[in-house]
Amino acid sequence: MPDPLRTVLAFVVVLGVLIFVHELGHYLAARWRGVHVERFSIGFGRAIASWQDRRGCEWRIGWIPLGGYVKMHGMEHPSDVVPEDGSYRKGESFHEKPVRDRAIVVAAGPIFNFLLAALIFAAIFATYGQPTGSTAVQAVVAGSAAERAGIAPGDRIIALDGQRVARFEQLQQHVQPRAGQPIEILLRRGDSEMKVIATPIARPEDGRGLLGISGGAVERTRLNPVSALVEGTGHMVAVSGQTLAGVWQMISGQRGAEEIGGPLRIAQLSGEVADLGLLPLLTFIALLSVNLALINLFPIPILDGGHLVFYAAEALRGRPLTQRAQEYAFRGGFALLLTLMLLATWNDLTHLGIVRWVTGLMG
Repeated sequence: MPDPLRTVLAFVVVLGVLIFVHELGHYLAARWRGVHVERFSIGFGRAIASWQDRRGCEWRIGWIPLGGYVKMHGMEHPSDVVPEDGSYRKGESFHEKPVRDRAIVVAAGPIFNFLLAALIFAAIFATYGQPTGSTAVQAVVAGSAAERAGIAPGDRIIALDGQRVARFEQLQQHVQPRAGQPIEILLRRGDSEMKVIATPIARPEDGRGLLGISGGAVERTRLNPVSALVEGTGHMVAVSGQTLAGVWQMISGQRGAEEIGGPLRIAQLSGEVADLGLLPLLTFIALLSVNLALINLFPIPILDGGHLVFYAAEALRGRPLTQRAQEYAFRGGFALLLTLMLLATWNDLTHLGIVRWVTGLMG
């Protein structure tokens, strides 16, 4: 398959899955809380396909695959405003529902994205296996402390100074503060075990100890369905924490804003991971699903998180914020989102080399 076609198809599949699951969360929560759903759309713009179910909900696919939405009855007007065309469904309007029900409907979209990521990780752990680091030695630097001690590629390090190690990170944590200090290393070579003594050398730039080996090859262990679900959920939570930490580092200036990407970057990466196989593609979808959930929960008006902030204020005040306050908040949120979209697009164009190409044409 040509690269451009593969990239487009992978992008449509990845984004379509994420959007469908997100909007499905809103849809099912609305049905649960007794809100009539008028339209479920994947994509924007003119419909290339549409049909209506027996409950009167229109299902449609728009020709611009960059988002989606669920249109709920009465969501565009307060409950005290009744349409004049007789289409009003009393008791099924979004704004008629108590603040708790509205918050459930809005929060369900991000929650479903979190669930999707957890289920994908669980499926990977149950089929391909859960990745775990190892202490197998892949290469030994010539003239290093490891070579002088007799460590060879293929050896597996079992213990350091009597302390068991299972991951390469544990080995690094033990060795780095012990430059110039002899370390007793228990190795497994083939079917036999042996002990060697190695003295790490100090790294010139910071004085940390080095053995002179590389390793940490990833190994996979298949889990039973229950363990896979538990570990998949835990991995989703860990990824969420890492993502939030990265966002905070950008806000605090520890990381550059050039890492913010948009649809063009997602399309490029979708094509690249699709070329690597099903496992990288599933992992990529899960990671994006976590990102989509977190972004939608940011307290920015227009996003789900902004609506939840409004509902929290309504619950505390006993009445909604004024229409004017909400309007100003939505304007500010739209301006912020537009700025972020422009920044992401600029980063995408720069990353793809388009900015450099245009600059070269202009001299």
